[in-house]
Parts: sequence; structure tokens; C-alpha cells
Amino acid sequence: MHTRDEKTKLNAVRARELVLEHGWNATAFQIVNPGFEHWFSAKGDAVVGFVRASGACVVAGAPVCAAERLDDVVEEWEAWCRLRHARTCYFGAAGRLHQRMTNRNGYSTIVLGAQPTWDPAEWSSTMDQRSSLRAQFRRARNKGVVVREWPSDKAERDTRLAQCLAEWQERRGLPPMHFLVEPQTLDDLAGRRVFVAERSGVPVGFLTASPIPARNGWLTEQFVRGANAPNGTVELMVDAAARAIAADGSRYLTMGLAPLCDYAKAAADNPTWLRWVLAWVKAHGRRFFNFDGLAAFKAKFRPHAWEPIYAVSNEHQFSFRTLYSIAAAFGGRSPIALAVSAGIRAVAQEWRWLSREVQRP
Repeated sequence: MHTRDEKTKLNAVRARELVLEHGWNATAFQIVNPGFEHWFSAKGDAVVGFVRASGACVVAGAPVCAAERLDDVVEEWEAWCRLRHARTCYFGAAGRLHQRMTNRNGYSTIVLGAQPTWDPAEWSSTMDQRSSLRAQFRRARNKGVVVREWPSDKAERDTRLAQCLAEWQERRGLPPMHFLVEPQTLDDLAGRRVFVAERSGVPVGFLTASPIPARNGWLTEQFVRGANAPNGTVELMVDAAARAIAADGSRYLTMGLAPLCDYAKAAADNPTWLRWVLAWVKAHGRRFFNFDGLAAFKAKFRPHAWEPIYAVSNEHQFSFRTLYSIAAAFGGRSPIALAVSAGIRAVAQEWRWLSREVQRP
């Protein structure tokens, strides 16, 4: 009999195999990250990666299965949830699931934002038109930054990447988040591509990319910049990754969701109460998360398209309790506890910065 930890690892391996066969959503591969539970269909041909939070099962994107099985898998999965008296919310749903759910009774949909996409084959010509980006690339190269792709096993063993990650997290306004923004992926990089920025042979940043097999594409999952990375390092890593992905014949590239961005035109259709809540979060949460800055960073690479990204809930009207469950899934705790932790972290961070300024000669 397997222990709980062994069963979790075996489920993650099984989930990875199904993702590599059927993964269509940009977030599909992320269900192998720590913290996810895995539900498998009775036929064994489908998997759902989810987190239980405040009475709901919050799904990463959509069920992973063959397109023709999606309807049946959704019904089987939601029946499993009902037996456990849990609501279901599909966070990060895109075209395929959204199209099926939009006109169904008993479901509600909100727009979360949009994700930028590119055809990697056209990346070079797109960059040729962006003199400001080319200047960023040169700035990093002039500081001695070189980007190389590392084998995943080498990246897992190198503690210097973990140090870059720690330095990057220290500068973040929020405590470490989880669910679809899980930072701790360095222990298991199998299936991912890793691009490392080096300066004089020392890693100063890294980018990880996750496969989207059913679309012959990749998601740039993490952009990590260490404390010693000069300006332009992240841009140079993105460019190196996109060119390598293009060279391998991939036809789809995304940087993932830009939440609450202005490129999500359909957000005007969200319920009034939700538009007010999200507008307040966007306006007053800049100290902890710069929504506009993230969207601007992704937009400067001139995406070929912006795809709307949704949350779909199996309730007649999208409710505040479902929004609360989503926040709890990302925070790994209640949103109230997360807010308190973020406030304490902000005070501590300001104190560290002030102490360093005082100590400077």
C-alpha cells in the first residue's frame, strides 16, 4: 500500500502523461505542480487538477482530455463534486470549455483578463520592428548577460537558481502565492524547458516554459530575475526562449494571463458588483501587485492576439463566495489571513530597505 506522499507523486506522474497527450489549455501542465489534487475519470483517460478552497473545488483551467470527451468528463467530474457538497469553478478557462458552458443553464461566466499569444515563426520579424526592445537586449548583453537553455536535470540540481528565486520572491509585494502561480517548481522540471541568464558564468535569472501539447505550443511560466541581474535580462530571456521554441517548429506561444487588463474587452459584461470589486483591487492593490505593469510588460512584445480568459462556475449567478474561494486557492489560506500576512510583509520589507539605506556610506 502506498503512503499519502507516494500516492500524490504517482498521481502527478499519471497526470503528466495525460497532459502530454491531451493538454490544450495554457495552464494544463501546471497541474503537476505542488499543491494540486488530481481527479481521474473512470476510464482513466482524463484528469482534473484542482484545489479545495472554502467549499469549492477550484479547477486549473479545464479538464484535460480529448476534445470529444470533454462534455462527458465535465458531467462525471461535477457529479463527483456534488457527492462532496462542493461547488465547482473552472479558473483560467479558455475557448474550448468556455464555448461549451456559455449557453448552458446553471453556469455563470466572468472575464478574468486576457493572455497574449504569438506565432513563434513570426517572432523574429516582430522583434525587428521593436527598436526599444532591441535596445533592452543590447543593454543586457553589454553587461555580459548570456542566455542558455539548460537541461532540466541540471537546473534541478543547481542551487544558484534557487537563490535567484529567493531573491526574486523577497522583492515581491505579496507572500508566495500558489495554484497557477506556484513558484516552487525547481524540484521537478521534467517536461519543461529552462532558459538561464548567466553573467560571467553565474546565473542571474531564469525562465521556465511549460508545454501545451494539443496546440503545439508553450507557456512561459516563470520569469525570475535575481538581485544581480541588469536591466534587460528578463527581456533577453524571453527573446531567447521564443526563438528556441520557434526553431523547434512550435506554432503557439503565450505568456499567460494578464489579470484585469484592458485588453479583455468582454470584461464590461461582468456583473456590476464584480466590476466594482475588481476595480477597487486594481486601484488599491498596486503596493502588492502591479496589474497594469504586468500587462504593459507583455504588451511591449507586440502580441499577435489577445485571448480572453474566463472563470466558469456551476451556479446561476457568479457569487462573491466563489470569488472568495478563488482568492483562497491562490493564497493557500483565507483571503483575510493573506491580507494580514501581506501587510506584515510590506512593513518588514520597508524596514529592510530603510536599514540598507541608512547603512550605505
